[in-house]
Amino acid sequence: MSKSPSRRATLKAPALPAEVIEAVRAAADKKAEQLVVLDLRKAAGFTDFFVIATGANARQVRAIAESVEDALAKRKTKPSHTEGYERTGWILLDYFDFVVHVFSGESRAFYGLERLWGSAITVDLSGVLEPVASARRA
Repeated sequence: MSKSPSRRATLKAPALPAEVIEAVRAAADKKAEQLVVLDLRKAAGFTDFFVIATGANARQVRAIAESVEDALAKRKTKPSHTEGYERTGWILLDYFDFVVHVFSGESRAFYGLERLWGSAITVDLSGVLEPVASARRA
C-alpha cells in the first residue's frame, strides 16, 4: 500500500544536486504548477530523482520543458533522452541521474507518478522556490 502524498516523508532541498535545483527553478520561472521532486534513491528506482511539473496548456508544457533544457544547457548538461515534444501532454527529459516530467493537468492525473512511486520521499522545495518567488515580486 502506498502512502498518500500528504503523509509522505519529506527531505530538505539542500540534499538535492545543483542540476535538480536548476531544473526546478527553470520550471518555476515559467510558472509551472504543482512542482514536486521525488527522491527515488531508496525506492529502487532507475534514477535518483523525478522532477514533476504541470503546465496549464500545451504551449506552457512545451515552454516549461524548453526552459529546463536551456537552463541546464548553460551548465553544460544535456538530456540523454527526450520524449513527448510532438504530443505535449507529457514531455520527458532524461538526465540519467534525474528525470524531468512536464505534464498537462489531464495527463498528470491519468499517469499519477506520485501514486505509482508511493515509497519515494517528497523533497521540500520551499527553500528552492523562494528565490524565484522573490524575483517575481521585485
